[in-house]
Amino acid sequence: MAVLLALCSATTYGVGDFLGGMAAKRAAASAVLLWSHVVGLGLVLATATVVTGTATTRDLVLGALGGLGGALGVGLLYQALSIGPMSAVAPVTALLAAAVPVAAGYIQGERPGAAALVGMAGALAAIVLVSAEGGGSMRPSDPRAVVLALGAGLGFGLFFVALSYTGDDSGLWPLVGARGASVTVVGALALSRRVDAMVPPGHPRLLTAGAGALDVAANVLYLLAIREGLLSVVSVLSSLYPASTVVLAWVILRERFAPLQRVGLVLAIPAAALMAL
Repeated sequence: MAVLLALCSATTYGVGDFLGGMAAKRAAASAVLLWSHVVGLGLVLATATVVTGTATTRDLVLGALGGLGGALGVGLLYQALSIGPMSAVAPVTALLAAAVPVAAGYIQGERPGAAALVGMAGALAAIVLVSAEGGGSMRPSDPRAVVLALGAGLGFGLFFVALSYTGDDSGLWPLVGARGASVTVVGALALSRRVDAMVPPGHPRLLTAGAGALDVAANVLYLLAIREGLLSVVSVLSSLYPASTVVLAWVILRERFAPLQRVGLVLAIPAAALMAL
């Protein structure tokens, strides 16, 4: 069940990222981030009140720390993409987002079986390959982009790890803490006019709302998965999210797959199967 939930989480993350990316082409990335998280906060707060669970202060603090890490990751990722190619930035970000929880899981004493380890290695390779676009070259044109991508991956990894330390009986309240923290910080920046908070009416707002709803749904799926399985396995599977983004770009935007992306998509299937054993 944990593997299925993690794969559903990855798919939902990827679709949400696609919608968010489409919105960010028509509005400031900071505005898309703020209002998508506002939508997510409203949805998860409403859901948390009807789902069984009682959170401690520790659960809320861990959720808030994770939310700040995730928001920082998105901000750094957008900055990295503004100065470097996606083919260099995305693999670094996604790989570190998976590697940090794997290391944390090992420190916690997790020891996946041989098949799962092989599957994890394959999935990590798939993450890198499926993120390569264009000609598939992953050599950075600007070292600053790699530094920012490393920071973004670290932020996403922190989010994954922080949620894993929350109590199994805390319901969805850690996610309320996560979204509350990110909305507070980004909202404060918007009020101080350090970032743009205006999303044009029409399709950009619909795309932003969709991104927020799907992102929080993916977070819920991840939280449920991490309560059923190993952090190392669940985080790697959830980090396969670029695959669904790439597929949507192919279907809707008619973008072509780079050869490496095709290899990555094919490799992800047996990798996920091995981790399910």
